[in-house]
Amino acid sequence: MDTALFWQGLIFGLAIAAPVGPIGVLTIRRTLVGGLWAGLLSGLGAATADAFYGSVAALGLTAVSAFLVQQQFWLRLFGGLFLVYLGVKAASEKPSAMGSEVLVVASAEPGQLAVDSEPGSLLRAYSSTFLLTLSNPVTILSFTAVFAGFGLGSQAEGAGAGWQLVAGVFLGSALWWLTLCGVVTAVRTRLSPTVLRAVNLISGLILAGFGLALLFSLFLNR
Repeated sequence: MDTALFWQGLIFGLAIAAPVGPIGVLTIRRTLVGGLWAGLLSGLGAATADAFYGSVAALGLTAVSAFLVQQQFWLRLFGGLFLVYLGVKAASEKPSAMGSEVLVVASAEPGQLAVDSEPGSLLRAYSSTFLLTLSNPVTILSFTAVFAGFGLGSQAEGAGAGWQLVAGVFLGSALWWLTLCGVVTAVRTRLSPTVLRAVNLISGLILAGFGLALLFSLFLNR
């Protein structure tokens, strides 16, 4: 077992997850209004998609890679529309009426929010970020270029070595989301419903903006 492959994959997983984009904004918002699990499962959805694309690149699944890249217009169209939907939904929600994601319990102690994340909402949190991350198949090309640049593709002889890379990418990405959600969770109990309402509005506008920008770029380049 070549542990160097695992650690290289882990570092790359951290690097690809760390930049704050729409997934980061969505995860931070869900952590603030839904708690650690809502945010962490959102991040793990993105980490799973990163691992999937990493496996396509590391294992040399060229047919799968070519098909996904060929379908990138439709996948990114879905991603843009979905971001707009999530943005509008977030901006219109009130902290006391987020039944689709969280339930703010009236008996919470002053200065704290008791939040009950429903199992169905946690599954939606995971699946939504998984699908959003999958909607950008060009990520495969990034993995392929980086793996080739560091000679990882040539080292990954056989499926076993390839899966070491994939495991590293997943755990690196997951480590980033765990750290981010942990930091956000540490401060969320200090936030009032008024602040949470502002978080919903601002994050919703940002998400919708990301979605509109993606849609505009798609049709501009047609």
